[in-house]
Amino acid sequence: MAEILALVGVILAIAAMNAARKNSARLEQDILALRQEVEALKRGEPLPAADMSEAESVGNIAEAAETAGEPTEEFASPWARARENREKVDAAGLAVSAKAGADAAGASTSLSEAGDVPEGARVAGQAGESLESRIGARWAVWVGGLALALGGVFMVKYSIESGLLSPAVRLSLAAAFGLLLLAGGEVIRRRAQPLLPNEFRNAMIPGILTAAGAVTLFGATYVAHGFYGYFGSFTAFLLLSLVAFATIGLSLLHGQALAGLGLLGSMTVPLLVATERPSVWGLFGFLTLTWLATLVASRLRRWTVVPSLGNLGLGLWSVLYLSQAVPVESTPVVLSLAVMLAGLGLLWPAGADAAESAPETAHASGDASPDAPVAAEAPWRRFLAPQGIALPLSGSLAVLLPALVLAAMAPALPRGGLSFALLIAALAVLGCLRGWAALPAILASVGALLGTVILAVLPGGVPIDTLLGEGALPDTAGVASAVGRLPVGEVLGLSATLGLAGAAALTLFRRRLPPFAALWSILMTATPLALAAISFLAFGNLSFDLGHGLFALAFGAVLLAGAEMLGRGWDESDTRYLPLWALVSGGFAFLCLGVHALTDGLATTLLVSALGMAAVVVTRLRRWPVLPWIMVAAAVVVAGRIAWEPTIVGAAALSKTPVFNQLLAGYGVPALLLVLAAYMLRAWPGERVRNLLQALASLFALLTAAILVRHAMNGGVLDSAFPTLGEQSVYTLLAAGASAVLMTLDIRSPSPTFRFGSMVIGAVSMLSILLAHFIGLNPYFTGEPTGSIPFFNLLLVGYLLPGVAFAGLAFYARDKRPAPYVMMLALTGAALVFAWVTLSVRRYWHGEGIADWKGFLQGETYTYSVVWLLLGVLLLIAGSRFDAKSIRLSSAALVLIAVVKVFLIDMSNLEGILRALSFIGLGAVLIGIGLFYQKVLSGKGRAGQVSPPAELRTGDGT
Repeated sequence: MAEILALVGVILAIAAMNAARKNSARLEQDILALRQEVEALKRGEPLPAADMSEAESVGNIAEAAETAGEPTEEFASPWARARENREKVDAAGLAVSAKAGADAAGASTSLSEAGDVPEGARVAGQAGESLESRIGARWAVWVGGLALALGGVFMVKYSIESGLLSPAVRLSLAAAFGLLLLAGGEVIRRRAQPLLPNEFRNAMIPGILTAAGAVTLFGATYVAHGFYGYFGSFTAFLLLSLVAFATIGLSLLHGQALAGLGLLGSMTVPLLVATERPSVWGLFGFLTLTWLATLVASRLRRWTVVPSLGNLGLGLWSVLYLSQAVPVESTPVVLSLAVMLAGLGLLWPAGADAAESAPETAHASGDASPDAPVAAEAPWRRFLAPQGIALPLSGSLAVLLPALVLAAMAPALPRGGLSFALLIAALAVLGCLRGWAALPAILASVGALLGTVILAVLPGGVPIDTLLGEGALPDTAGVASAVGRLPVGEVLGLSATLGLAGAAALTLFRRRLPPFAALWSILMTATPLALAAISFLAFGNLSFDLGHGLFALAFGAVLLAGAEMLGRGWDESDTRYLPLWALVSGGFAFLCLGVHALTDGLATTLLVSALGMAAVVVTRLRRWPVLPWIMVAAAVVVAGRIAWEPTIVGAAALSKTPVFNQLLAGYGVPALLLVLAAYMLRAWPGERVRNLLQALASLFALLTAAILVRHAMNGGVLDSAFPTLGEQSVYTLLAAGASAVLMTLDIRSPSPTFRFGSMVIGAVSMLSILLAHFIGLNPYFTGEPTGSIPFFNLLLVGYLLPGVAFAGLAFYARDKRPAPYVMMLALTGAALVFAWVTLSVRRYWHGEGIADWKGFLQGETYTYSVVWLLLGVLLLIAGSRFDAKSIRLSSAALVLIAVVKVFLIDMSNLEGILRALSFIGLGAVLIGIGLFYQKVLSGKGRAGQVSPPAELRTGDGT
């Protein structure tokens, strides 16, 4: 009884406040009129007519607010301009308050949250709000509404415990109390709310009372069914649904919070009411109707929070049903989520252009107004994260999660794979038709990839509880053989849908929203390519697959046709036009996939190279910057195939015929095409791609020669065995030749690729000589036989020929390459010749085997000294003849080695006449070298002297 008296007291207090507010409104209107007259006097204008109508007064007040503070003459300082702006803001706030007071008598405006209040009024009203006003005028109302709802609950509880009334009477009184709260909220909304100041409007007194009444009615209905059984499941479901829908309808008058309450009640109704024969169609039909009602209400009031919660609720219901129901019927779930996507795409933006649906500003509650101004071309940041991003994000997640669950359960679930593909396709369609739907487009691509991977890894499908539990993954091979049907059609159909969605986005937004079109140009090529590749690798026949091959070729042809259409309107100054790059690259990638599906071995390698060369040929007709890079991509694909299978056709099928075998075509044809491409594009404006093509051509040519040598020297077998000295010598000779060829090309057509490439090859080959010729493959350490023929043996191939080659390379590089590099080449050649001479001496004394375990003979030791001194003299003569300082330094180093050897080794190891001859020979050679240097240096000195003048000469020329 006390609660009823308290409610009556509250209503009477509100009525008294209503009368006081009317008097306050009249006083406020008079003050505004006086303010208007003062502003008019300041500007020197005549006072407004006294007999003007009420509507004209409000219009003049608003106009005065807009022009308040504008002087007739120009401001003299920025402080005066700031004062003018402040007066404008004050006048605008007063104008809004005056209009609210003038319309107070017959107004029927609604109470909503801060997002429903005009921005100017809200700012002006809240500027001076104190803690007292917050506690007394706003928080007290919210707590009071909660207290009213609890009061109704406690009253019912008290009557039950006391046994005063029957259950029917108690429930009837509770329902009456709820209806009374609803009526009280409506009365206050109509009469008292319009007179409240702006700072107290978001206290939401009518909304609180209405929410309390809705909760009371909802609880009474549920108790009548669940505890007392006064009516059946159908009647309870109907009554609870009516209460929930009525709450959503009343939210149009009382704000977004009440809509959220109605949505919560609607989503919980199926959990509260149980039937003996549940219908999945009825469940998702009701949930869809609830979501649709919430969206319509939110669309009318520009709310974004409530529809986002509705999206998540529908998605969670879908996951809950798919994970718990036995058996599962996927069709209602798919249709319900498809209706949600259609509502987001059609009802929410109301046909507005995608680029115009992301406002610059929004209310504090997150509401998005479609009338807000935006730029004609939204930047990347705006269309990736627009205002009100919660709505597309929640809708995408609500579709993505059930779709992945369906993919995990397919194809054990009938039409599970098809349901997954349909949901992702519907999300992609939404993402391509609305410019604000960039996030759904991206999530559709991510979902397509994740779902396809799930289909590939779990081809038989597993229950969702297995995925969420700790059990190990099933045997996919056994499951796949048991199921028998593979989801190839679903995956390829999804790929085609994504491609069509991208084509639609390019058509609609290529000029209106270029960043959105660029995004879709990537999604429509990369995602379908990944899906088709996963399907081919997981479900296809890697040797020959007609279905995947024809699909890839058709898709690639369509992409190239689209690139041709885009290229007709392409501005050649825009070399980074992303859609053109994406479509051409995607077309080439799909053609490569088709070639891999329809061919195998050598044919695949040759066709991929031909595709790259075709792009180079097309540059004669289309100057698209992407075309030369297609040849680079083809070379990368061929290199990947070579790394995967160096024999091109398989070790068993590789011919053992030297040179003329499958390796010549598999390596040589791509190298030849790269050389031709580099030549054809020698005048192409892109320097980086030119240099890259030249480098690839050089690399493939060198690789072709090296692989043919290895094949020939290993008896027609390519294996992972370490190369012999003879094979390594061939590689060294090839490197020297490649360095000389690149140097020649650089002289004829200067290029950084040729210039630095020649030096890189030379440096790498010098390093390999140090590691292989002198250490790793040296017959002195390995014990490898050198051959029975005295001169034409392994030492000739392994040391003398490479030494002569590097000496010639050093001579050719003079005045063409840096001096330190040329000197290193010459020293490498001299070192190789020195190794040949030394090892030949050892072979003379020990035969074919020159391993270190055989030790040294006295005659051998003496021969080293003689040969080294003679070689030093020869190098000195050659250095003087060619004026090569590096050769002379090599001679000096060799002579120094001989001197050290004579004094440290010969003195202790040689005996008798050999020791004496060793020192005599060393002395004679050193004296001869000294005389030679004196002659050479004196000759240079005389050549550098200046002849004296003729008048100073005597008759004998002195």
